[in-house]
Amino acid sequence: MSGVLMITGGGRGIGAATARLAAQRGYAVCINYLRDRDAADALAREIAGGGGRAIAVRADVAKEQEVLALFGECDRALGPLTALVNNAGIVDRQARVDAMDAARLQRMFSINVVGAFLCAREAIRRMSTRHGGHGGAIVNVSSAAARLGSPGEYVDYAASKGAIDTMTLGLAKELAADGIRVNAVRPGFVHTGIHASGGQPNRIERLRDGIPMKRGGRPEEVAHAVLWLLSDEASYATGAILDVSGGR
Repeated sequence: MSGVLMITGGGRGIGAATARLAAQRGYAVCINYLRDRDAADALAREIAGGGGRAIAVRADVAKEQEVLALFGECDRALGPLTALVNNAGIVDRQARVDAMDAARLQRMFSINVVGAFLCAREAIRRMSTRHGGHGGAIVNVSSAAARLGSPGEYVDYAASKGAIDTMTLGLAKELAADGIRVNAVRPGFVHTGIHASGGQPNRIERLRDGIPMKRGGRPEEVAHAVLWLLSDEASYATGAILDVSGGR
């Protein structure tokens, strides 16, 4: 496996695990980050130290001009893009919908949905045979919340991931004849920093009994699913949404 892979939100958690595994399998990796430059730079150095190629590029995926600059830097440093993992996403503090303001909702959908669309658009313009490309693959990181709704906690986040599922299905059909496969993974409770950012660092332990496998997942377990969907082993899979959620 080889090529050039961009991972949004790639400095930590699932994104970082995916970057490491992709590099091990021969990809040159563009690691996008927003705030934690130290983590992204350290990951790029780690990959380079292992004989791989990686760059870390700051960009807010919700801002079109920054997305354009991100893809331009990837083009210059690594060459033609062959794969995209739309991983960047946020949660907010646990809240019911009647306590959510418009600023929260706009931020949630700008990053989780608009950002994914903008990055997919730029990847399509580079990879689609319709645009002179050689094809490629996109994997969107959704969430089991899209199926479950996250009542009383994160209905806005769940709705944003529901949009990602629909985007995956539509894009897969739209791009199938253009040499681009589009799939998604839906992680469940995975041990990453996203729970602490939502004010619940112990969320997985609190809800573990509701998981059939009685444990949270590891970022590497999701990364393996992502890399399979990107690989030629999944050459006839498009429009698939793969649950990696411990049975939940």
